[in-house]
Amino acid sequence: MIASLLKHPRHPFLLLFATCVGLLGFGLYLQYYGGYEPCPMCIMQRYAFVAVALIALIAGLHGSGGGARRGYGLLLLVAALAGGGVAARQSWIQIYPPAVSECGPGLEFMLESFPLADALPMIFRGAGDCTERAWTFLGLSIANWSLVCFAVIALFGVLVALRRPR
Repeated sequence: MIASLLKHPRHPFLLLFATCVGLLGFGLYLQYYGGYEPCPMCIMQRYAFVAVALIALIAGLHGSGGGARRGYGLLLLVAALAGGGVAARQSWIQIYPPAVSECGPGLEFMLESFPLADALPMIFRGAGDCTERAWTFLGLSIANWSLVCFAVIALFGVLVALRRPR
């Protein structure tokens, strides 16, 4: 069944778009229903997933082959490398936490210490601690899973960019 879904050149891109939307939705679920505050690095990874999702959606809707498809593959690779770099750095500091947190103050501190107009941009950047491994699945943190996802997306981008048209 999956093989038949991936025969059309648009389908892999649309599947990647749906996957990224699912990952972003799960992140929002963990934030708003699980009570896990995203850190600034988590927010940057979300931006990278949004970029991947938008590129994949445009590529899926465009459905072209040849040069445009290679271009989409390269754009996906760049977005995945950017997000993967942030995820790798966060994974590193979760394993080897610095003496002083690099991620900034907590949400409560920002709301109590700054006027709302100043606090809103800081809140949007994230308030959690980047070194915290609050949620794990199969022994991997959110940053670790994000790194795995970006690695798969980067591989997909390379395969799309190098694939010869029929």
